[in-house]
Amino acid sequence: MLSKEDNEILCRVGKGTPMGELIREYWIPALPSSEFLTPDAPAKRMRLLGENLVMFKDTNGDIGAFPESCPHRGASLYFGRNEEGGLRCGYHGWKFDVSGNCTEMPSEPDGSNFKEKVRIQAYPCRDVNHMVWIYMGHRATPPPFPQFDVNTLPAENVNPPVVMMEEANFFQNLEGDTDTSHLDWLHARLNVEDGPVGEGHAIGTFSPQRNPSVEAMPANYGAFYTGRRKIGDDQYWHRINQFIFPIFTMVGGDGNTAHLRAHVPVDDTHSMLISMGGSRTKPLSEEQRNHKRFTDPFYPSGGYVTRTSNPLTYFHTVANQENDYHRDFTVEKTQMYSGVGFIHNLQDRAMTELMTSESGEAIYDRSHEHLGTTDGMCIMVRKQILNAVRIHKEDGTVPANVDDGGLNARVRHACLVLSGDGNWVAASETQRSGEEAHDCICGPLLTGEAPTPSSGGDLLRIG
Repeated sequence: MLSKEDNEILCRVGKGTPMGELIREYWIPALPSSEFLTPDAPAKRMRLLGENLVMFKDTNGDIGAFPESCPHRGASLYFGRNEEGGLRCGYHGWKFDVSGNCTEMPSEPDGSNFKEKVRIQAYPCRDVNHMVWIYMGHRATPPPFPQFDVNTLPAENVNPPVVMMEEANFFQNLEGDTDTSHLDWLHARLNVEDGPVGEGHAIGTFSPQRNPSVEAMPANYGAFYTGRRKIGDDQYWHRINQFIFPIFTMVGGDGNTAHLRAHVPVDDTHSMLISMGGSRTKPLSEEQRNHKRFTDPFYPSGGYVTRTSNPLTYFHTVANQENDYHRDFTVEKTQMYSGVGFIHNLQDRAMTELMTSESGEAIYDRSHEHLGTTDGMCIMVRKQILNAVRIHKEDGTVPANVDDGGLNARVRHACLVLSGDGNWVAASETQRSGEEAHDCICGPLLTGEAPTPSSGGDLLRIG
């Protein structure tokens, strides 16, 4: 368990909070590029890290991001005019370019130089491979842009991102990615021999062993772990996933697929799960990129709610806590452990969004926990983050992957099969560093079949 004080450190993300200040050292994903198709279109309201923003694409195609309040008298720049290379406040006509310069101040007398003394906070943005990233930190020159695969592959290799609003603190959602044992329950069929349950319930049983052994390892970029499950005589499947400072994970997928998940804090009690991916080996067809799993990713459960200008309605799904996520009790009684559909992380939201404090705030008080042996990665990630936060608060030192943008390019998930005495850390090193593509063995496990060794050698007798 954590102390109440440490729990507060992990969960609070506003300006001046230890966790919020660490996250602000990084580039983070903000909105899909599809939100900014047309230059000079009306600005969008946005909320990130507890700050109310406006974001827009200017005449030149550059993305701007400002605090929502105009520095003149606080009017909302959401009602500003996006025109001729800047955003003009609708109240008195003050105009700002994407760098934050006040370029026009028509309400002041002719000849006044007051505009040269006024700036607005401008957060740098980068539009890369279908996603707009933002830097909300204090550096005059942002750190290097993160070299994740999803940022460095040709754009035609990368899928449109899938985004889901989550009504809970970002950290309790992120911890689902550091917890491998829930796969065998929340996402599993009741019986291995059961066939497909139907659209929205397609996942299966991962292994006859439903209590994996978990071992976690620290890394200078975060941490990684294995969930080891027995699948045959002296054969063990290792599902090796990654946590990357400050809000990123890599889970599942195969070795030829670029994959990144970001748990982006909107504020203390809301976050966006942004899933990005693509092919490391070939361009995707137009049909693949326009498939409804990207254009309407929550179609099996009703899609997204009708959006308003309130950012909390962005990517909020029709299936949500108000309607029990469309829980199907018949499916739950006869076929799946959960009657909530396996649609992206909808099942996980049903578990995490009702985790609240005694006051009802969607921030779980971890001082009440009783952690077990399968919570090893959760414990490791908490230790790594709290350590990074404290060092940053003490002297400003940041984790290695802030200034070494290429470090992120050398982090991968991995899947392999080893004998009981196999060294999973050594055996997975080339996969985890991206030096070797591999075929994930998750697929056969979903049907209850015995998996075959990962490519790249006989991994059944390593160690």
